[in-house]
Amino acid sequence: MTAVALDPDRLPVQDDELEVLDALVPLRAQAIIELGCGNARLARALVKRWPMCRVTGLEVDAIQHAKNLASPQVGLEFVAAGAQAVPFADASFDLALMLKSLHHVPMPVMDQALVEVARVVRPGGFLYTSEPIYGGALNELVRLYNDEGVVRPAAQAALDRALATGQHWEMAAEQRFAQAVHFANFEDFALRMMYPSFADHGIDEAILKRVRAAFEPHCGEGGADFVRPLHLRLLRRKP
Repeated sequence: MTAVALDPDRLPVQDDELEVLDALVPLRAQAIIELGCGNARLARALVKRWPMCRVTGLEVDAIQHAKNLASPQVGLEFVAAGAQAVPFADASFDLALMLKSLHHVPMPVMDQALVEVARVVRPGGFLYTSEPIYGGALNELVRLYNDEGVVRPAAQAALDRALATGQHWEMAAEQRFAQAVHFANFEDFALRMMYPSFADHGIDEAILKRVRAAFEPHCGEGGADFVRPLHLRLLRRKP
């Protein structure tokens, strides 16, 4: 029987990833590290909803890290560091989060990063990863200026290798879901998606024009609505 390909745009929509996370790893007084925290949107919501938790956010983008430090919040700590060299002692955390960040780790050190995460997560603790799936209408737009067709599969392959060794991690859960994404107009899309502080995508007038032309058919009077398909894998730290 031939397997039917999964349409990324038809995955179940889960707008609150914290609900997904809490259903898998109940968030009660957890010591958490987020690797590649970006603007720490989820971390900020997490400590507000579960004030007994504490989150340490690692970020390599100096501009974003400075913004994070400029907006302190009780329960949050921000550290400038990468996943391949985590500046904390062994077994410091109950839970590690990598939210759309593993594929941003340089490919030669992805395996090293997963070993480092295993080092700082206590035995029985968890690594929660949610990686963007390479497919769907939003991906078709993004790949016009930032094609992640190599790094996204590389991130999944690194997780496969980490599990296959049987040394540090075992699979605890796996899901695929989508998050709704709304853009008011093309300018909103460009601001949020095309000019991140951590990368220069070399946007010139020709690229901008091509992406605008691809975006406009999706945009109506109320803006443009997409979904961001994600592949969730929850790994448990072995004793």
